[in-house]
Amino acid sequence: MPRFITSIQIQIFKKTFEMQKGFLTAMVLTSPYNLLDGLPGWSTDFDLFYRQELSRTAGGTTIAKDFGTPLWKASFQTTVLQVNELDMWRARLKALDGSVLPFWGRPLSRCYPIAYPNGAGIGDVSAVAIDSIGSDNKSLTLQKLPIWHSISVGDYLQIGTKLYQVLENAVANSTGKTTRFEVRPHLAPGTFVGNTVTLVRPSVPMIIIPGSLSATGEAMTGRGIISFQAIETR
Repeated sequence: MPRFITSIQIQIFKKTFEMQKGFLTAMVLTSPYNLLDGLPGWSTDFDLFYRQELSRTAGGTTIAKDFGTPLWKASFQTTVLQVNELDMWRARLKALDGSVLPFWGRPLSRCYPIAYPNGAGIGDVSAVAIDSIGSDNKSLTLQKLPIWHSISVGDYLQIGTKLYQVLENAVANSTGKTTRFEVRPHLAPGTFVGNTVTLVRPSVPMIIIPGSLSATGEAMTGRGIISFQAIETR
């Protein structure tokens, strides 16, 4: 008897083909890898990990000491993946050789600045650069922005391979230069006026924290959720 293919099966075939096509395209691997491109999920946590220790004096004063600049640390989790999707993402993660090779990590909530959801109205920000750096090494101004472009508290900036979060609002004037604003962490050594600043999908090299990767499927359906933690690498 002839076998009839239902519309549901056709949709599954189409989805599988598109996933395979995207996966094969992504197999042209460079390091750091663009692991998060197309990730069907979210960064459930993305914040600074401070490398600090506490000590106390005989009088009870508590003192915090830095043992280096803070590192970005993140948690990522997918939605529920079908069997084929789960296997494809397991394979993509294997390209990192566990925790050996880095990938470009970023807060998935901040692919674009807050004032420009999904990039709407952002204009050309491909040539943005540092205009000046404050003597405190934690404030700066930007140049070559669209006129009246808004920088919002909570935005992220990428300068070289370093990632920063904006702590103050700023606006570009009629010449495309912003008012001064602070970022964290402090600007890294080797940051200079004229350095390029990335505002769209700002990222930082990260590695998966050993032992944090979970990619287990359900016994009944084979579907599953992938989750892992990552930390900045330099």
